[in-house]
Amino acid sequence: MYKVVFMGTPQFSVPILEALAAVENVEIIAVVTQPDRKVGRKKVLTAPPVKEQALTLKLPIFQPEKLSGSEEMKQIVEMEPDLIVTAAYGQYVPTKLLYTPTFKAINVHASLLPKYRGAAPIHSAIINGDKETGVTIMYMEKEMDAGNIIAQKSIPITDQDDTGTMFDKLSLVGRDLLLSVLPSVFDGTNQSIEQNTAEVTYAPMIHSEQEKIDFTLSAESIDNKVRGLRPFPGAHTYLDGLRFKIWETNVLEGKATREPGTIEEIKKEAIIVACGDQTLLALTEIQPSGKQKMRTRDYLVGAGSQLKEGISFGK
Repeated sequence: MYKVVFMGTPQFSVPILEALAAVENVEIIAVVTQPDRKVGRKKVLTAPPVKEQALTLKLPIFQPEKLSGSEEMKQIVEMEPDLIVTAAYGQYVPTKLLYTPTFKAINVHASLLPKYRGAAPIHSAIINGDKETGVTIMYMEKEMDAGNIIAQKSIPITDQDDTGTMFDKLSLVGRDLLLSVLPSVFDGTNQSIEQNTAEVTYAPMIHSEQEKIDFTLSAESIDNKVRGLRPFPGAHTYLDGLRFKIWETNVLEGKATREPGTIEEIKKEAIIVACGDQTLLALTEIQPSGKQKMRTRDYLVGAGSQLKEGISFGK
């Protein structure tokens, strides 16, 4: 029986933990996840999805605010694990811990490394208009996402996909890929390869400035950004100086006749906005400041009835 420590936090990690716990020759001796956080407007203290799953599976749970130098890390080292498996843990794993297990530590990373090392690989792939992405199983090293690649699996990104749908898809891809490589990790037969450093790109955490829509970009680029930032953290612009979130868009045929960011036309179901390169974008789901997310048609019946062609977003 191999003793495994699992590290993960969001819903992406849950199917991977569940499947790993069902492997006959694996015993999960600890689950390490982020601390409970206050979420929502009411600041309700909420456990991360991995903790909820670990409780269901009756597994030991560690939630250090910072793993490095913590009492929890000391306990994990004393457990003498055979392997550490991480999947979207969201914290730096100390180098000492990476080399404690007999079979080291491996990571389930949601990109085709060496492309998109970092915290937001799925967001970045969609925002950049990639037609495919995937999962990499790799050995962990001190440098972020730089270890040898054990296995990869790619899947397409469709025009209907957003970060939410790709999280779900890649979680299952990662689960199945991990299960397929585990035997070779334990018996030392996997043919891991070094990453090509000339092809490395990065996908750091999304910052608030990146959430703002630039209407001088093409409608396709803006649609990619909206999908890439959905369901979190969301893309936004401004209307009359107030934040105006945009949750769903459609790229339209035809040419814009107005400046980028200007309302070209108002239809029953959508607000049509001029974008860069004379392209057109339909806003079909929005969230005005202080309001809930809503279909554009519902907004236009009420407060949005004051909108007119020629009004500009972004101000």
